[in-house]
Amino acid sequence: MRERAPRGKPNQPALQQPRQGPTNEARMAAAAALARLEQKQPRARGPTSQESIRNQVRKELQAEATVSGSPEAPGTNKVPEPREEGSTQLAVPAVCFTCPLTGATLRKDQRDAHIKEAILSHFSSDPVAASIMKIHTFNRDRDRVKLGVDTIAKYLDNICLHPEEEKYRKIKLQNRVFQERINCLEGTHEFFEAVGFQKALLPVPDQEGPEEFYVLSEAALAQPQSLRKHKEQLLVAEPVRATLARQRRVFQPSPLASQFDLPGDFFNLTAEEVKREQRLRSEAVERLSVLRTKAMREREEQRERRRYTYTLLRVRFPDGCLLQGTFYARERVAALYAFVREALQSDWLPFELLASGGQRLSEEESPAFDECGLVPSALLTFSWDAALLEDLRAAGAEPDSSILKPELLSSIEKLS
Repeated sequence: MRERAPRGKPNQPALQQPRQGPTNEARMAAAAALARLEQKQPRARGPTSQESIRNQVRKELQAEATVSGSPEAPGTNKVPEPREEGSTQLAVPAVCFTCPLTGATLRKDQRDAHIKEAILSHFSSDPVAASIMKIHTFNRDRDRVKLGVDTIAKYLDNICLHPEEEKYRKIKLQNRVFQERINCLEGTHEFFEAVGFQKALLPVPDQEGPEEFYVLSEAALAQPQSLRKHKEQLLVAEPVRATLARQRRVFQPSPLASQFDLPGDFFNLTAEEVKREQRLRSEAVERLSVLRTKAMREREEQRERRRYTYTLLRVRFPDGCLLQGTFYARERVAALYAFVREALQSDWLPFELLASGGQRLSEEESPAFDECGLVPSALLTFSWDAALLEDLRAAGAEPDSSILKPELLSSIEKLS
């Protein structure tokens, strides 16, 4: 796990530069702070008539729309409409993943087949590791996998603890426990053969015909440390899963920074279902807005957020440049801080990320993106830590105007 960057002062302050006026983001943050202070003032007794209740709700909705800067009608929660993949106007072509075995970038519908192929191709170089990956990845029932793995580990433990006992070196394939716990799992036979077991037909007392057994070879029996190692590898292994590709992109300053055209796989609903939801919401917004309290609207927004698996986030820097990445909707804010920190020239300097209205996202508390309303897309603002700015200004300096790494700026794109 990456260590958090230490908070400290730069060794040598930069040369003093002319101070600039507050940015638009700073003005937005100040406006939001003022709005929050006003909301904390004691309120008069609430209205009692139905008409005055409707007026009060309408005022709350209009106030929320003003603070958020949204041009939409009060009470609406506009969701980016999904577009067909392959469109040149999409903010990101598709949700993609990275195979941990090959490094290949994969679409959602490609990842399972690619990982299975990569595991199978691994048998030629390391059959033990490949069979362990197959057991944990090809079998979806995790409880059944654990039961089978624990049973295999018990077989190996008995051999290591009693190497002189021949009965522990033989496993009857038609044994009920073997059939119910091990034979039903993909990859288990490959594992037994990879660690040194061989199939053999052996006579069974009080039975006419022979039975098939796994018998540990003498060569494998002479290396108990290898059996212990393979057992531990089997016990601690996890399924091989493709990781979400961030698809990092850097854009030039643009008035389109807050516009997101997302592909359909950002939505748990189909494109047609999203369009229908948008139409129904637009038709009913006025009727619903005067009847719902603020708490009711917040609960509805929480239900809406559960519809998204992924979110596309952009971070706007003081120079206007934009950093974009893809995240799971339930990932924590700390993942975004780490993503941004990796792109900074001075990754050890503390900074803050601000959501719409100047709300600071806490790296320490690290709520999930869907809990913060940052789904299925959001534009955030980068700001250096306030204490850092005070220290620099006290020294007559300002943070370096070039924030992102040069290699990222060399591939900067135009947002369209």
